[in-house]
Amino acid sequence: LLARRAGAGEEVMAATAWLWAEVPVPVRVDLAAVAAQCAWAGQQARALLVVPTVRLLVLLSLAMTVMILLEKLFVAAVCYAAKAFGHRPESRYRWRPIAASACKAGGGDEEDGIVIVGSSSGSAAFPVVLVQIPMYNEREVYKVSIGAACALEWPSDRMVIQVLDDSTDPVVKDLVKIECQRWKSKGVNIRYEVRENRKGYKAGALKQGLMRDYVRECEFIAMFDADFQPESDFLLRTVPFLVHNPDIALVQTRWKFVNSDECLLTRFQEMSLDYHFKFEQEAGSIVYSFFGFNGTAGVWRISAINDAGGWNDRTTVEDMDLAVRTALLGWKFVYVGDVKIAAHTLTFIYYCFAIPVSVFFPEIQIPLWGVVYVPTVITLCKSLGSPSSFHLVILWVLFENVMSLHRIKATITGLLDTRRVNEWVVTEKLGDANKTEPAMEGLDDVQVIDVELSTPLVPKLEKRRTRLWDKY
Repeated sequence: LLARRAGAGEEVMAATAWLWAEVPVPVRVDLAAVAAQCAWAGQQARALLVVPTVRLLVLLSLAMTVMILLEKLFVAAVCYAAKAFGHRPESRYRWRPIAASACKAGGGDEEDGIVIVGSSSGSAAFPVVLVQIPMYNEREVYKVSIGAACALEWPSDRMVIQVLDDSTDPVVKDLVKIECQRWKSKGVNIRYEVRENRKGYKAGALKQGLMRDYVRECEFIAMFDADFQPESDFLLRTVPFLVHNPDIALVQTRWKFVNSDECLLTRFQEMSLDYHFKFEQEAGSIVYSFFGFNGTAGVWRISAINDAGGWNDRTTVEDMDLAVRTALLGWKFVYVGDVKIAAHTLTFIYYCFAIPVSVFFPEIQIPLWGVVYVPTVITLCKSLGSPSSFHLVILWVLFENVMSLHRIKATITGLLDTRRVNEWVVTEKLGDANKTEPAMEGLDDVQVIDVELSTPLVPKLEKRRTRLWDKY
C-alpha cells in the first residue's frame, strides 16, 4: 500500500512538471507597486514604532533632565546654607581632640634638626591605626607617598603602615622594598607586603592585607592610593569622628589637585571632580544621606568592613560596592571637606542621540526650555565647584560629552567582553613635582626619636597659585 501511494505521488509531480512546461505562465513584477508597498510599510513602521520610540526617549530624557536640575539646585542650596550658618561636621557629630597634650612638641629639638614623630607616654589614648598604601608599578610616586604616610602625626607605637605592592616590574618592586626598609631603619612601623598573584587587583590586595596577624590590633584603617600625599595632621582631624561616634563607619576627605593648572585636560578634570567633592558629597553628608567611598583618602572602621563582609573582588568598583553594603547595614558616613588630600550617560543619550535623531521627525517637538534653559542652568550649577575656571565652561562641556562617549564605549565593551578598553595616560602621576624641588629630598638626613610629636616630615601641600592672566 505504501509503495502504491509513493508511486502515485511521483506520477502527480511528473504531471505537474509537464503542465508547467507545456503551458508557460508569464510572471510580471510591477516595480512601482512594490516600491509603493515598501513605502507604505516604512510609513507604518515610522508612525507605529520609530516615532513613538523616539518621542518616549525624548520625554524620558526631559523628565530625567528636570530631575537633575532639581538635584543640582537642592545640592547647591544645601551647601551654601551650610556655609552661611557654619554647619560643619564637628557641629553635627561629636568631635574632640585625642589626648592633645600627647601630640605637642617639646623643647627645641626641631631647631637642632631632629624631627620627633612619636610618643611613648600617653599614647594609650590613641587607637591603633593601619595605613594602607596599595601600589602597582608606581615608579614616579612611591617615595613621596610612603614618606607622606610615615610623616603622619600619630604615636609610632599606635600606627602601622602597610605597603601593598602588586608591582610586576622587578626594578620597581626592589625600589619600593628598599624605601620601606629605609623608613623601618628610622624606627617607623612599616610593613612591606607582596603576594604571589594579582587576583582581585586592588580589592584583592586590600583584602589580603587585612588578613595579617598584626592587623587584629588595629581599630581603624586609613587608605591612600600611591599618588596621594596626606597632610601630617590627617589622622588627628579624621580619627576623632570615629572614636567619639561609634555609628560612623567612614570618614571621607576631599581631594586636592596640585597639578590642575598643568594643561586643559587637568583643568577639565578638576572642574568635574571639584563639583563632586565640594557639592555632591558635601550635601550628602550634611543631610545624612548616602554618598560613596572614593576609594582613597578615607578612614574606615575595620569592624564595619568586617560587618559588611569585607572587600569583594567581584567588581572593579570595589569602593562603591563596599560603601553600598555597609550603608545597607545602617552605618553612617561623614564627609570632611576641610581635610584635603593632594592628589554622565544620560546627558550623552539626550544631547548626542535623542535631539539629533528627533530632527528627522517633524512630528516630535522638543520644548526650548528642555534644549537651552535647563541644560544651561545645570551646566552653571556644576561649574560652581571651580569658579576660577568658569571661562572654560564651553570647552568643558565638549570634554564631558567626549568622555561620556568613551564611558558608554567602555561599558558596552565590558558587558560584551569584546576586547580591552583603551587606556589613557593623561598626566604623569608625579604632577608638578618634576618641575619644583620637592621637600622630600632632605628626608634622608632626618633623625627619628620615639618621644613626642612635632612638625611633620612632609609640609602641607599647597596648590600652585596662578596669576589671572595665566588662566587665559
